[in-house]
Amino acid sequence: EDPSLERHFKGHRDAVTSVDFSLTKKQLASGSMDSCLMIWSMKPQMRAYRFVGHKDAILCVQFSPSGHLVASASRDKTVRLWIPSLKGESTVFKAHTATVRSVHFSSDGQSLVTASDDKTVKVWTVHRQKFLFSLNQHINWVRCAKFSPDGRLIVSSSDDKTVKLWDKTSRECIHSFCEHGGFVNHVDFHPSGTCIAAGGTDSTVKLWDVRMNRLLQHYQGNSVVNSLSFHPSGNYLITASSDSTLKILDLLEGRLLYTLHGHQGPATCVAFSRDGDLFVSGGSDEQVMVWKTNFDADYGDVVKPQKSGSSVDGTHSTGSEMDCGIHQKKTKTQDSGRNHEQQEEQTSLADTLEHIMGQLDVLTQTVSILEQRLTLTEDKLKECLENQQKIIQNKMN
Repeated sequence: EDPSLERHFKGHRDAVTSVDFSLTKKQLASGSMDSCLMIWSMKPQMRAYRFVGHKDAILCVQFSPSGHLVASASRDKTVRLWIPSLKGESTVFKAHTATVRSVHFSSDGQSLVTASDDKTVKVWTVHRQKFLFSLNQHINWVRCAKFSPDGRLIVSSSDDKTVKLWDKTSRECIHSFCEHGGFVNHVDFHPSGTCIAAGGTDSTVKLWDVRMNRLLQHYQGNSVVNSLSFHPSGNYLITASSDSTLKILDLLEGRLLYTLHGHQGPATCVAFSRDGDLFVSGGSDEQVMVWKTNFDADYGDVVKPQKSGSSVDGTHSTGSEMDCGIHQKKTKTQDSGRNHEQQEEQTSLADTLEHIMGQLDVLTQTVSILEQRLTLTEDKLKECLENQQKIIQNKMN
């Protein structure tokens, strides 16, 4: 079956720049040039939340892995962390000196990586809301930065036409990929962590192996690629382009699978849900669209977990050089022996854990808001004391 348009959200007052699903797919976040963060409920008839706080366009939004926080990056040079609930409280991260184009959580939810027009990539701790360090080798605006699935590497893409790979621990640039003919708008890690995909103004999508640092696949489009997202199986990649289309690439076959027309005007952003059943797109037409993946049901892809430390190199018989943990199509076999209760127990346990994570996130957030208020109070107190000193000195003089 072809992908199909499922829902369609209207409410932004300017181009949508970024979209993301929460873990459970109950919520959807979108950022826009209208400076607002919107949280949409996937339940019918549930109202959306509009969060105001940024002083300028929001260029990137992302849910934390647990789904209880949303990070947003803005042209106002700040990053904000929100609790996606009624109150919509947020805390602010300030260290960049120019537009922040991208924000991304590490898979453990402990760190954030941001990319900015000040030509730096910065890493922060989520819970202390502290700036940790900068990576400074790009010589132009940095459009995008992401952690690898294991959190050991960072990849960044820039208007200096390079994609750089960094070691988070040593903070060194391990490799620069310089094959792009234009600005590189978006980059991301394959779910296996063994390769990256990047797209940009030269209308290409390129996939590189990060172990061998070699080009694996190259897709030539006919329009600027603004955003891309890997299907969790690792077998597909979806792109959003300025010619208003979404394109789904089959990485096993190394070919274009679908071209989807939905947006009027440039498609600016796209993201698969964490289970790959849905994907969401946003455009200059102020619309957010949710699509049913469908094509996945045909194949029932099973992804073999990669053994750590061992890598299998070798080309597939399909003639596409894709050995990045992408596996040939297998059909799902239903294990009828598994009883229902076990599954239910697992889901209730998962729900409980999810709830605990949520409470922790909210606690962290509350503590940090309190910390901010404390520092404000301390600053005020200091001011008062200084003023008193001045008054006393003036009297004595």
